[in-house]
Amino acid sequence: MKAFIPSTDAQRLVVLADVPEPKTAPDEAVVEVAAFSVNRGETFLLERPSQDWRPGKDIAGTVLRAAADGSGPAVAERVVAHPSSAGWAERVAVKTAQIATLPDTVSEVVAAALPLAGLTALRLLRVTGPLASRRVLMTGASGGVGHFFTELAAMGGAEVTVVTGSPERGARLRELGAAHVVHDVADAEAPFDVVLESVGGTSLQAGLVKLRPRGALIWFGQASRVAPSIDFFRFWEGPASGTIRHFHYTDSDVLDGRDLQTLVQFVASGRLHPEIGLVSDWENTDQVLRTLRDRGVRGNAVLTRTVR
Repeated sequence: MKAFIPSTDAQRLVVLADVPEPKTAPDEAVVEVAAFSVNRGETFLLERPSQDWRPGKDIAGTVLRAAADGSGPAVAERVVAHPSSAGWAERVAVKTAQIATLPDTVSEVVAAALPLAGLTALRLLRVTGPLASRRVLMTGASGGVGHFFTELAAMGGAEVTVVTGSPERGARLRELGAAHVVHDVADAEAPFDVVLESVGGTSLQAGLVKLRPRGALIWFGQASRVAPSIDFFRFWEGPASGTIRHFHYTDSDVLDGRDLQTLVQFVASGRLHPEIGLVSDWENTDQVLRTLRDRGVRGNAVLTRTVR
């Protein structure tokens, strides 16, 4: 079968190659991939890929072979899934605990945008706790996580301030419920109950001093690829008794499939609107990856393939 693998050519990130058919464990189903989403984090991993690793964590398609242990969806069911890797392919083996079924009203293109970004946003909400009437600041909000989180948090009653690189990117976040849009953390009107930081560099420190006493800063990324720096004496300047917490979306007591099913239900009911900034044929994957890495996509980028 065909799949994308890391390229050995410095001019490309991935190439389409022939690879073996997926082998399955008893709790894994084989999914025929109709669409997959790419993430900036994967572009970074492709610069120095691990041996035998193939990219691909966000897919949607149809079950070709059900799990041998009887768990999960049946053959021919449409699904969205979050494999640990190897999803940019014609077919992929996925644990049934990482699969959710799709209703007819949710397309594969929309579903493919849900897994990594949607799971991250949903689990950030779980970490922050109830947000009704609370003030939230989110840096680096122009990507898929930012769009999902803004809409979900606003739905929960939060007053959300987002930091974006341009007015154009901020306009859509306003439509999704952001109360305020700024383009520099320094311009955000403090204090905030929660700061969600994903940029790195000086952004974490700038967000920290925006906290109210006993507020929480949740650090979940460094999109700038610059390690954050911090002066802990700055806690005395406002966020007395504040906390800093590192967050990773895989640290969850809820299975991926269950959370994915929740996201699917939100989309099907019209309560969640995935922001898909680019859709292209999977043959253009390398070009799309470069565009995404260079911040040329608002929200998610999705690649599609014709299933014969």
